[in-house]
Amino acid sequence: MKSVIVGTAGHIDHGKTALVKALTGIDADRLEEEKRRGITIDIGFAHLELPAPDGSRIRLGFVDVPGHERFVRNMLAGVGGIDLVLLVIAADEGIKPQTREHFDICRLLAIQRGITVLTKSDAVDPETLEVVRLEVEDYVRGSFLDPAKSPMVAVSSLTGAGLDELKSALAQIASEVAARNSAALARLPIDRVFTMKGFGTVVTGTLVAGTIRKEEELEVFPSGKRVRVRGVQVHGSPAEAAVAGQRTALNLAGVSTEDLARGMTLATTDTFRSTLRVDALLSLLPSAKPFKDGARVHFHAYTAETIAEARLYSSKHGTKQLKPGDEAYAQLRFAEPMLLLPGDRFVVRQFSPVVTIGGGVVLDASPATRKQRVEDATAFLRIMRDGSPEQVLAARVARRGAIGLRVADIPGEMNIERKEAANLAAAAGLVWCNQVLVAPAAFAEVKTDALQALKKFHDANPLVAGMSKEELRDRANLGPEVFYTVLGKLAEEKKLEIAGELVRLPGRGVVMKDEEAESKKIIEQAFASAGLKVPSLKEVLAGLKVDTVRAQKIVTLLLRDKVLIKISEELVFHQSALMDLRHKIAAFKNTAPKIDVARFKDMTGVSRKYAIPLLEYLDRERVTRRVGDERVIL
Repeated sequence: MKSVIVGTAGHIDHGKTALVKALTGIDADRLEEEKRRGITIDIGFAHLELPAPDGSRIRLGFVDVPGHERFVRNMLAGVGGIDLVLLVIAADEGIKPQTREHFDICRLLAIQRGITVLTKSDAVDPETLEVVRLEVEDYVRGSFLDPAKSPMVAVSSLTGAGLDELKSALAQIASEVAARNSAALARLPIDRVFTMKGFGTVVTGTLVAGTIRKEEELEVFPSGKRVRVRGVQVHGSPAEAAVAGQRTALNLAGVSTEDLARGMTLATTDTFRSTLRVDALLSLLPSAKPFKDGARVHFHAYTAETIAEARLYSSKHGTKQLKPGDEAYAQLRFAEPMLLLPGDRFVVRQFSPVVTIGGGVVLDASPATRKQRVEDATAFLRIMRDGSPEQVLAARVARRGAIGLRVADIPGEMNIERKEAANLAAAAGLVWCNQVLVAPAAFAEVKTDALQALKKFHDANPLVAGMSKEELRDRANLGPEVFYTVLGKLAEEKKLEIAGELVRLPGRGVVMKDEEAESKKIIEQAFASAGLKVPSLKEVLAGLKVDTVRAQKIVTLLLRDKVLIKISEELVFHQSALMDLRHKIAAFKNTAPKIDVARFKDMTGVSRKYAIPLLEYLDRERVTRRVGDERVIL
């Protein structure tokens, strides 16, 4: 059954709650104070099923909001998730201040459909009713309630006159409302929190997107706490799941009422992040005063509210002041974290006195933290506002440069389903680096930077065989996914060579001058001819023609190529001598399974100075294993 949320709007005492009761039979005023004073203070709820024009059934959830100016903040908490509005105007009073403010709010929230309801029609004569009708028609003309496309119905909640006509109009307009996406990522802004005897913690709200099922785990924003759904109710009846567009009550496990409050949101886990700032398109009402850059406002989105500072990027006049009726890109900086996503509508009210002055739509809930040029920021936000999904994703990836954007982060950043995110990433013409997306221009720049870093390294270290991968990654300041994709691509293009953990440019191995090549040969021969009775490295280097720095680089090269092997701080051996030693140990095993220091000295002809470090080397290489004063030959 299709579910549609209907909200009321209008001045105090114009009969909103009485109208909801006349339609549904449910009194939406639940508080004792509301019943005692005869006014709605907080939002109330009711429901009704109607036959659609095509013969199907439509379930309507009503959100009844207060009309008193003191309770507009409560009204805003209820009106955020509605699909269509009943603008209620009493025939005996006509348009009043809260009629105007509520109507402005509905337009700022981009509500597309509604019905104008003239209540208390029994309290006036037909001529007066007609005068009020003409006044209201003129007031709503050109809006989403324009009489040319939206019905206006006169009713009496007392006598029942006009209710059938209103129900018929509701069924017709509700059938035209596009169903909310039940496959989307789930979000339930919380509007009530209470304890129910025998159940525990219960929250209610309008499910604005997705589906919530029993036993599902959800995340509470902005706290990040995890909760489990023990039970689901839709319009007061138990259900296995609630879908987008339904009034929903959830019985939660793992949380108390002290941990929850109106304004928090339940959402799909491991997807979204709370934010302290958003970039948005901010619109100012024609009735508002000029808006200065940096002004503080009361910010309202769904059931949440906070104080925000509005920083204008620029107005259409190029100034840092927004004129009445104008719009501009702005960054809203919040006093406390909020869960907001691209496409979310919001309302702002003047800081003092508190009146509604404007609103808008969130374009980016994860804006860049570094300072940007105004031109760059506004160009990006224009794409966020008007671009295709592919263009939006490409712009979001491009602004991250070589860091890129993880595919797993796309759903939360763009408010799209995971499957859609994967398909979009595949179609956007971006470079895939494992599961990180990088813009082609940034990827090309990274490749160039990597090659330049290698060239500088070779120029500064001509006697070194190559640069280690990790050193190159550190210089490039890249994540592993992007770095290793860059290496692979450059190797494929034969622009660099990979040798184990070393990277080098083609033809840029070790290039030595004549005296350096001669010194390398002298060092190698000195140790190769010495066998296990090696000289000290310092003695060998002292007899070379090259300076100490170049001599040390030659030794480093020989050690890196495993020609020489350092087994202690003082002893270096040629690899052939150590290989011969392994053969001797293997042969010795044929006569005895163990060897001690004395027999090792006899076998090799070396002194204890060499014997102990060599035996410890063999232990490390797992040729032998020390047991007491002997070594077991493995």
